[in-house]
Amino acid sequence: MKKEFLNRIRAEINLDAAERNLSSLKGFLYDGFTKPACVIKADGYGHGDLPLMNLYQDMGVDFFCVSNIEEALRLRNGGCKGDIFILGWSSPEDADVLAENDIITAVVSRENAEAFSQKASKPIRVHIKVDTGMGRVGLNADDAEECAELIAEIAAMPNISIDGIFTHFAAADSRLDDDITFTEEQKQKFLAAVNAAERLGVKFNQIHFLNSAATVYCYDSRSTLARLGILLYGLRPAYAMNIPVALQPVMSLKTVVSQVKTIHKGDSVSYGRTYIAKDDEVIATVPCGYADGYPRQLSGNCAAIIKGKRAKGIGRICMDQMVFNVTGIDGVSEGDEVILIGSDGNESITADDLAEACGTIGYEIVCGISKRVPRIYLGGKQSGNDN
Repeated sequence: MKKEFLNRIRAEINLDAAERNLSSLKGFLYDGFTKPACVIKADGYGHGDLPLMNLYQDMGVDFFCVSNIEEALRLRNGGCKGDIFILGWSSPEDADVLAENDIITAVVSRENAEAFSQKASKPIRVHIKVDTGMGRVGLNADDAEECAELIAEIAAMPNISIDGIFTHFAAADSRLDDDITFTEEQKQKFLAAVNAAERLGVKFNQIHFLNSAATVYCYDSRSTLARLGILLYGLRPAYAMNIPVALQPVMSLKTVVSQVKTIHKGDSVSYGRTYIAKDDEVIATVPCGYADGYPRQLSGNCAAIIKGKRAKGIGRICMDQMVFNVTGIDGVSEGDEVILIGSDGNESITADDLAEACGTIGYEIVCGISKRVPRIYLGGKQSGNDN
């Protein structure tokens, strides 16, 4: 590891943990019919898409999911040999680029399909998106026969090659009775549309509805793909729910102490004077802030691990700095490592913990770690820095 990347802040990406997570999750796909589709959109949820793509590809994964054509092309140009699927809307203006790079895109409506058909000069592979209750995009599946007839119309359009069909569950990460019922209704509505379309002669190579939560909480082998996202990174689809498999967070966020000082009773810390010392205290400033992706909402409600002990954050988090109370932690000095996400001994702080404290989800925490924070890859075959 190059020393210059230890000077201020770094995100360590543990590729060995990522490998173990995928291996553990494969255990849920016990019948061999469902295969993993690794979701590495949003730069691999902030972890780095290409290093993870290379790792998963080496592990035999041949199906990857992204959000848009820019992400898809980055994978293809970065050496992806398998299928790349754009989960969301794509512009029909890019039809030929999709075809030339063998990238699969979602088709979300008749109009979307017609536009692709008109713009394409060669066949493009598509997966039909069916809306079964998420309420965003996709063909309405309330009437299975009508949905199937529309799918058959799309299949007959010039230069449209239907490779698959999929839907997305809205509440698979909940074990409340109403949500469990809703998820089952979504699945049955989807399968009814699939069956009706197949009766009309439409063939699907892939039929998929499992996301991370559904894979571990309500697995169904009728889904040919398990779209594994947040679980690959060792985080929970929902903070309050236990994951029924041993997973390890892949990302750690580490910085250093920039200064240690003693403040006295009545002294204030940071903007707005929101923190006033009640006694003499030893405080440590660290060079990390909300511009690095550490949420400002955690001001006064966060902690760090310093010398194996938990230190409470005090005062407002700034753009580039934050302060911790290290009173009672012996020997803290400039240059000491500070763990904002990660573990040391018995102390651990996860992205899910930060998310729960500021009322969001772990997805947003890791995706929000900014690009000015270098990613350092540990383990696997590609240790080092990606910047």
